[in-house]
Amino acid sequence: MSGTAIGFAGMGVLLLLILARIPVGVALGLVGFGGYVALEGWTKAQFVFGAVPLELASAHALSVLPLFTLMGALATLAGLSADLFRASNAVFAGTRGSLAMAAIGASAAFGAVCGSSVATAATMGRISIPEMLRARYSPALAAGAVAAGGTLGILIPPSLILMIYAIIAQQPVIKLFAAAIVPGLVLTALYVLTVVVWARLRPDAALEIRRDEGGGTVRILLNVADVAALFLVTFGGIYLGWFSPTEAAAVGAFGALLLGLWRRTLTRFGILDCFTETARITANIVLIIIGSTIFSYFVVQTTIAQSIVGWIGATGMPPLMVMTLLIVVYILLGCFLEGIGMVLVTVPVFLPLVVANGYDPVWFGILLVIVVEIGLIHPPVGMNLFVIRAQAPDISLRDMYLGVLPFLAAPLLLIVLLLLFPGLALWLAAQV
Repeated sequence: MSGTAIGFAGMGVLLLLILARIPVGVALGLVGFGGYVALEGWTKAQFVFGAVPLELASAHALSVLPLFTLMGALATLAGLSADLFRASNAVFAGTRGSLAMAAIGASAAFGAVCGSSVATAATMGRISIPEMLRARYSPALAAGAVAAGGTLGILIPPSLILMIYAIIAQQPVIKLFAAAIVPGLVLTALYVLTVVVWARLRPDAALEIRRDEGGGTVRILLNVADVAALFLVTFGGIYLGWFSPTEAAAVGAFGALLLGLWRRTLTRFGILDCFTETARITANIVLIIIGSTIFSYFVVQTTIAQSIVGWIGATGMPPLMVMTLLIVVYILLGCFLEGIGMVLVTVPVFLPLVVANGYDPVWFGILLVIVVEIGLIHPPVGMNLFVIRAQAPDISLRDMYLGVLPFLAAPLLLIVLLLLFPGLALWLAAQV
């Protein structure tokens, strides 16, 4: 059997293992190791399997993962999300659908200190959905706005998915973070626009509310000045050259800790829980990355990526059509694969094809995150929907699915804009 044939067989086995609920990291490692044995023999496969953990343990780039994860855990426990929601609501107050817009705006702001879509959706779901239901909002709109807003947690820096992509694709984290800022802001605006259109077409779904916030908009916004300062120091320091990404992650984590102590929302046991949760999440991610690295070595040996590039080149398919085909494939994969698994399985195979067609790997990283976002909110998996379901069990899955459908237009439109205007992502990345 040729190397390419073994490669395609390995991809098939991998998908079957994932569908069988085998953990992604374990599935990647098993297929990568087994495939390497089939190609190069037992001795070489043992050498690779033994060398990968040591290689990753000494990789400086991985140190950014636990630090930004700790920053997000501390920010969540410190209660920053509630103040961000009140501040966002003060900005949109008096507008029909203001609470839904506030949920999206607060999700974007919280994503800037969290980095996790699931954490953003869960946190904002606890805070904003009860408020919207009390204001007699449509349950579909309430769930859809929070689910869509939650996806901003993996696009607006710091992004866990972007950090993992940087490691797998060997791209600088700082450029990926810079490239994500403008698309993140554009997507936030498109989500808010979706609420505006929904509220205009269905006024009964989002009632206009005017409430006295007990001190005015300026006071409420000042309450989140410390959160804004944390973001500006952490990420402004990266772009201004004050910190490396790892140093910025350490500054951000320490800043989030000080913020929680200053607000008196962090206890001794709460801080311990944050460190424990960070260690658990980091261990899971590192296991997945080890499996993915072994799988990547196997993919390289099969020359499957070169075969796909050659086949696409032989068809004479233009680059835009190639990218469109890849986007369709990713959307279909999002029906049954979660985001990190989808990135780790596909990047070693698809990235050479993307580069061969003249696209920038940094630009592709942003596009990939947006496609992963679609997978987080479209059926049947829709991880954000299940997270919200746990927070708001009174909202039916039918309402959640109906509520999220209008919001799917926003990331699809952003993908079109990125295809037509790559500078939307690359302009700021080129400045760092």
